[in-house]
Amino acid sequence: MGIGSKARRLALLAGMAVCAFGMSAAEAAGKHKIFLSMSFIGNDWQAEAANMVKAMASHKSMADKVDLQVQVAGPNAQRQIQQINAMVQAGAEAIVIFPISPTALNQVVKNACDKGVKVFAYDAEITEPCAYNVHIDQEEAGRVTAEWLVKKLNGKGNIIAVTGVPGTSVDDLRTKAAKEVFAKHPDIKIVGEAVGMWSQAVARTELSKILATRSWDDINGLWMQVGCFTANSMQLEAGKKVSELLPCAGEGSNGGRIQMLPEGTEVEGATSPYAPLGAPRMSYASPPYSGALALKLAVEALDGKEVAKKTILPLPVVTNDTIKLCDEGTWAEMKAGCNAFKPSLVSNPGWFASIFSDQTPEIGLAAALVGQPEE
Repeated sequence: MGIGSKARRLALLAGMAVCAFGMSAAEAAGKHKIFLSMSFIGNDWQAEAANMVKAMASHKSMADKVDLQVQVAGPNAQRQIQQINAMVQAGAEAIVIFPISPTALNQVVKNACDKGVKVFAYDAEITEPCAYNVHIDQEEAGRVTAEWLVKKLNGKGNIIAVTGVPGTSVDDLRTKAAKEVFAKHPDIKIVGEAVGMWSQAVARTELSKILATRSWDDINGLWMQVGCFTANSMQLEAGKKVSELLPCAGEGSNGGRIQMLPEGTEVEGATSPYAPLGAPRMSYASPPYSGALALKLAVEALDGKEVAKKTILPLPVVTNDTIKLCDEGTWAEMKAGCNAFKPSLVSNPGWFASIFSDQTPEIGLAAALVGQPEE
């Protein structure tokens, strides 16, 4: 080999080394660079959903494919826009996102799509046509819960309504659908309304404000996106008998579901008010696994598979007739239909119990609790 050829070869090798050095760890390992963009995190649902996304990313079927990075914008659309721009500039191949607004992110999402980035929204929607959306029918959630409450009250009574995080498609659609149902029944009166931010703690604060000028005796029913567990607890604290608990249509928190079990049921770890009460309830939820499913679908899209732009998840609904306690919280038990967990397994009453899906066998109870996948 001549001196010139050798020099050219060394130069080529040096250039390759520079390129390799400039690669990210994800690129060098052949992984898809995916970001999780969270918005509001001040509630149990968001933390649980994030755990399940992380568990999906670490499952043995995904670990060699995914480099997941997590960012939190808070309830601030402008900050989420800035973060999405930064994600794209950092080389994101896909972004899995809980959008704080269905429309405010449209331009930044379109810009991301134009650069080849796959954008998957979970639970809440993005209306930009290039985005993928994974969620329940939120209008159905608002409608069926309101209809259940109207039926429980025989079409007449005073109710309190506690909504979710303002501006999100989840809150807007649920509240709109519920109020349309109530409007058809003029003897149903919303005598107190508050923004609950999907938080048990906020629900307690807001209910306390409403009850500063009203008593529980003035109220006949409750429609609460989150807070039925807290409302039942507050009624007991105020001296209400178990038999006097108001019907509540609301979220699928595990504490609320334990309260739905027939009074006197033996449940390991259950103490008042986190105990079986036979509380009249319709419990539904946006399943926290939606973000994990969005991640799974994003990887499929990046791998060249056909993925639907909209994935509508079944609405998990549990009533006093269908409540079923899990003994150990195994995936097989959940597949068989259990839908509430012993307090000895799940100590946080605000934790959401609707975690099962045939579409996500990679994740179960440990995923929702601590971000660990199934074996």
